Amino acid sequence: MGFDRRITGLLGVEHPIVQAPMANVTTPELVIAVAEAGGLGSLACALLSPGQAAEAMQLVRRGTQRPVNMNFFCHTEPADTATREAAWKNKLTPYYLELGMDPEAPFDAPVRAPFDSAMCEVVEEAKPGIVSFHFGLPAHDLLARVKASGAKVISSATTVSEAVWLEAHGCDAIIAQGFEAGGHRGTFLRGDVASQVGTMALVPQVVDAVKVPVIAAGGIADARGIVAAFALGASAVQIGTAYMACPEAKVSSLHREALRRAKDDETVLTNVFTGRPARAIANRLVREVGAMSDDAPAFPNAAIAVGPLRAKGEAAGSSDFTSLWSGQAARLAREMPAGELTRLLHREALELFARLSGSEGARE
Repeated sequence: MGFDRRITGLLGVEHPIVQAPMANVTTPELVIAVAEAGGLGSLACALLSPGQAAEAMQLVRRGTQRPVNMNFFCHTEPADTATREAAWKNKLTPYYLELGMDPEAPFDAPVRAPFDSAMCEVVEEAKPGIVSFHFGLPAHDLLARVKASGAKVISSATTVSEAVWLEAHGCDAIIAQGFEAGGHRGTFLRGDVASQVGTMALVPQVVDAVKVPVIAAGGIADARGIVAAFALGASAVQIGTAYMACPEAKVSSLHREALRRAKDDETVLTNVFTGRPARAIANRLVREVGAMSDDAPAFPNAAIAVGPLRAKGEAAGSSDFTSLWSGQAARLAREMPAGELTRLLHREALELFARLSGSEGARE
């Protein structure tokens, strides 16, 4: 038993460990630390403008010349949702009044724009080595330009059919995202969260269905999860929540404390923060509005009305309205620098491989 070498060769990394691209959490410092430790550092660009993404990559390149991953969303912008947005604001108005806020006051909501030509120009200039997508793939002409820049392309699948689609449309590797993963589901062919598949069931079925390497994601935070993923046929693992405990991650003190306290059964899939199902630690808003609300506008517009509540609550030391993204394995996270964590995960996985195989050592 040992590591599958295909992914390290494909991505140009030493260790088959991918730091998940987490929007508004990932920093250039986190990307650099993981890359320099031999893993694949990932820069989440979904909440960045093209100028901000270019600046962030410049910072990354000052710290490492190794391949890194730039990640983007590929959602379709919703049609006119003014009526639903007004109804959503009305539903949340009691919270505004409780916090002494004017529901009609203007607020600059974060922009979650899909990958476009301007971002493609950033990729062409930065040449990260790897580009990953969430919610499918961009238009054919944009994807062709990404590939022409020399980047390998990977994307998330939550079902076998999505994995097959991604391979047929040019992906060099597939991220099999299990039900346990924190943050947004990568779903793009169907949206029924009730039928979401767990990592242990999803990974081997995706491996059997595609020829490209598969990266397992969801509920993996230590050597046991890494070894299990490889036993299921994965060529690499993607780890998110465990990296949120690292000092290089941009995580508020409120969010860090919630992650420290989180139990295995305290995360839920919810659409109340953005309009798309995403796994987060349940808080007041989730419990009172309902994890999956039919009133929430389509992604990403649900965030417009929640944003002011989040800002006001956090300023008062409350996470009642904060999207506390987390996977189901938060309790397995260890607080240490990201480079140290990457090397430790790799070493511990090799040691566990060796013990399970009954050999004196394991080699990648």
